[in-house]
Amino acid sequence: MAVTKTHGPEKVREAYAAGLRVFGENRVQEFAGKALALADLHESEWHMIGHLQTNKAGKTAELFASADSVDSLRLAEKLDAAARNLNKKMSILIEINVGGEAAKSGVAPGSQELEDLLRSAPRFEALDFRGLMTVPPYIEDPEGVRPYFRRLRELRDAIVKRKLADVGTGVLSMGMSHDFEVAIEEGSTCVRVGTAIFGEREKR
Repeated sequence: MAVTKTHGPEKVREAYAAGLRVFGENRVQEFAGKALALADLHESEWHMIGHLQTNKAGKTAELFASADSVDSLRLAEKLDAAARNLNKKMSILIEINVGGEAAKSGVAPGSQELEDLLRSAPRFEALDFRGLMTVPPYIEDPEGVRPYFRRLRELRDAIVKRKLADVGTGVLSMGMSHDFEVAIEEGSTCVRVGTAIFGEREKR
């Protein structure tokens, strides 16, 4: 996934021309400003990967194919209602806070919030639960991040064994520009790469 936050439409077009098709944005309003300029990129697939407030659920359902940072039952309910109103099926990932960091969003492994999300999946007609996502603590040496990636994979494997209805587990979204190789070794199926593709972010 090419992460295009703070990069303008011209950079996205260059990436598209080079063959990239899956893109990630961190802010709903920022992408809303680009979406019209990129509407002709018909094969592009846009994912919301940043922290998402419930009051942005409607716009998220309108603009994105997937919300990869679902961290509460309330947010899932809002996305489901918005997607149903649009007669749309929307993919979601559950964001897991593997490092237990207070400054980061995501549900804790083994938490009641995670359990509620997993058990509620069958009642969301417009949502397709596809897997898990995480943003681990930043550690300069990528090897230091390995235990966090491994923990997400082990959590996914534990969910698989439960055979829960309507809970897909095929996607493990983990790894960014400085640690994606370790993430892949630990089972990532989607790496979110921005700086390594586009260079340093443009100033807002």
